[in-house]
Amino acid sequence: MSSFSPYQRRLFIFLSVATFFEGYDFIALSQILPNLRTDFGLSESDGGMLGSVISLGTMVSYILVRKADRWGRRRTLIFTIAGYSTFTFLSAMSQGPYDFTAYQFTARVFLIAQWAVGMIYAAEEYPAGRRGFVIGVIQASNSLGVVTCAAVVPYLLQTQYGWRAVYFVGVAPFALLLYAMRGLRETERFTEIRRTGLPASHSLLEIMRSPYRTRVLQMALIWGLTYLSTNTALLFWKEFAVGERGFSDADVGQAVVIASVVALPFVFGVGKLLDVIGRKRGALLIYSVSAVFVVLVYQLRNFWALTACLTVALVAAIGILTLLNALTTELFPTEMRADAFAWANNLLGRIGYVIAPGVVGAVAAQTSWSFAVPLTAIAVLAALWLILWLIPETGGKELEEAARI
Repeated sequence: MSSFSPYQRRLFIFLSVATFFEGYDFIALSQILPNLRTDFGLSESDGGMLGSVISLGTMVSYILVRKADRWGRRRTLIFTIAGYSTFTFLSAMSQGPYDFTAYQFTARVFLIAQWAVGMIYAAEEYPAGRRGFVIGVIQASNSLGVVTCAAVVPYLLQTQYGWRAVYFVGVAPFALLLYAMRGLRETERFTEIRRTGLPASHSLLEIMRSPYRTRVLQMALIWGLTYLSTNTALLFWKEFAVGERGFSDADVGQAVVIASVVALPFVFGVGKLLDVIGRKRGALLIYSVSAVFVVLVYQLRNFWALTACLTVALVAAIGILTLLNALTTELFPTEMRADAFAWANNLLGRIGYVIAPGVVGAVAAQTSWSFAVPLTAIAVLAALWLILWLIPETGGKELEEAARI
């Protein structure tokens, strides 16, 4: 960070903290799901369907993400932080499965939009040779959120508020607004686009009539296939560990904390690795490891063997997100970067994210978690093949060069 300006260093920390809460929220549902099902009288299949409905919010976030090309990155980011904090608090106050689902659905809309705009900030405000590193560290902060959530959930579940306490803690992003409203600047690239007089917004389907349509569809398919695995491997691991291996809440919390802590040094190094070896060779390594370990983490029985596999699976899952965040922000021009990210990730790509919990939960109800989840490794290998076949190398290139077609 010594080569960054004082503002870039502050922005780096701010974006990392914001992404920390994305990790906290992502793992929170999986950590409380058995307790939530018991409290609300839901079956395993009901729990999977609840996860799918909540995940729909990640698709609706498309509306907010694409607004960043009209409102600007700064205004959109501030709005999403405020919205996420509000609906996280309301989730803690919910009285049944329906209002809980509605609040979490809306919280996901704001949360995923916040994450996407944060990645756009990272891509636009840092130099080409360090872009992978910055995106990698910011995404790795997600793991810190996972560690924190997994560490505190067993204790929070024992309080008088039970699983609700997990969401009370999640209101903390309100504090980020203090910085965002005073010290956060608009990105220089977006400001320059405004100076050129280019349109401040796009019609809904404009990008699909542009030369970038094919790239949007390619990245959407890659994101969708990837989400089939990443949105189920961690979401249902506690269900698997408790139901099929006899672990307690404390056992699962210990395993996730150990795995996450051990994974952290490797996760924080993924972005730097992508800067050194390139995006495509990085994809070959990370996706291959993910495909193997999403199977192993649902097959072994020993606590320590499972924890070791969970460690590698976490590194691969976060590494994949780092890679796809880099590619999705690098492959499109500034004036449509948010719109392209919204289409590829938040709308079309999230179809896989949304349907995966319901489908895998239904298959597991008829078979087992150890059968249903490992099947998603097929999707991981398919996504890897598409990257190697279709996507150009973007590592080390300025955004303007990387986006050229």
